[in-house]
Amino acid sequence: MESPRLRTNANLHTAPADPIQRFLNVMQPGTYVRPHQHDHPEKWELTVILSGRLAILVLDPAGKVCERIELDATGPVRGLEIPPRTWHSSAVLATDTVILEVKPGPYDSVSDKDFATWCPAEGETGCIAFEQILRKAQPGDRLGR
Repeated sequence: MESPRLRTNANLHTAPADPIQRFLNVMQPGTYVRPHQHDHPEKWELTVILSGRLAILVLDPAGKVCERIELDATGPVRGLEIPPRTWHSSAVLATDTVILEVKPGPYDSVSDKDFATWCPAEGETGCIAFEQILRKAQPGDRLGR
C-alpha cells in the first residue's frame, strides 16, 4: 500500500451527496484512527470485516474504554453497528485488513466527525504512540492526555 496513512478507501457510492455512503476501507497495522463521534442523531455506522482483524473501541467522552470489540474475518464477530453520538476508534490487528463501511449520507468532510480533543490529531507528534495504545487498550483503560 502506497498511502502514508496506511489506509485507503474505495467508494462504492457515486457521490458524497448519496443518501447512503458505502465504501471499502483497506488498512494496515499502524494506521491512526483518531477517536471521534458522529454528532448527528441519525448518523450510525455499520462496519463489516471482509479480511483481517480489527479492534473497535467504544469510549466515553473523556476517553475511558467502555468496550473493545474485535472483528475477525474468520469469526465469530464479523460486524458491528455503532450508534449515533458514540465515541469510538479502531486499531488494525492484521495486515491487509479490509472492512465494508456503510453509513447515512450525505458526506460532508467538515461536519462528518467530531474529533476527541484528548488525543493527538492525525499527523501530530504522539500519533504513533497513541495508535499503539489503541491497539492494546482494554475496557477500563483511560486514553486521554
